[in-house]
Amino acid sequence: MKTKNDMPPAKVSDAKTRILLTAHDLFYQNGIRATGVDKLIKESGVTKVTFYRHYPSKNDLILAFLHYRHDKWMAWFSQALEQKNNQIERLTDVLSEWFSDSDYRGCAFINSVGEIGSELPEVSKISLKHKEDMTNLIAASLLKSGQPEILSEAISLAIDGAITRVQSGQPVKKVLETLQLILEKLLK
Repeated sequence: MKTKNDMPPAKVSDAKTRILLTAHDLFYQNGIRATGVDKLIKESGVTKVTFYRHYPSKNDLILAFLHYRHDKWMAWFSQALEQKNNQIERLTDVLSEWFSDSDYRGCAFINSVGEIGSELPEVSKISLKHKEDMTNLIAASLLKSGQPEILSEAISLAIDGAITRVQSGQPVKKVLETLQLILEKLLK
């Protein structure tokens, strides 16, 4: 999944959208705490007044970023899963594509909870909803009729583990081979 937006922020005419797209890229690549409002204003090409008119606080922008990221990631994940035939290969191929992206920096939701979840509880709520939606999509896309729902929870948990393993530097191939073994055992 490409983390960079399809249209560079400088070419987006709507200031609010430009700020959001800039925040999306900077928060994901550099972290929320490491990205200050002054940097967001400069990179999005807006004035301070315009920035605060659209996002009265950085926290408002953080929440907008997470909602935007959720919609973007879920659309990508759903479409990618639909394009594959074999259940296990489908999931590992999709994750391989994401993990191999040069902009990959893990899960924006796991990262955000780790960075500021205790300071801004809404971040944890949005992140839990994202994980719930991901789990439901896995159930709808990969599980056969009659398989217990707990399998989609187990698969989600394994995916989160794979995400953090790759993010911490383990080779993508090794992580995906391990995930494939887990999936084979779960989906027998």
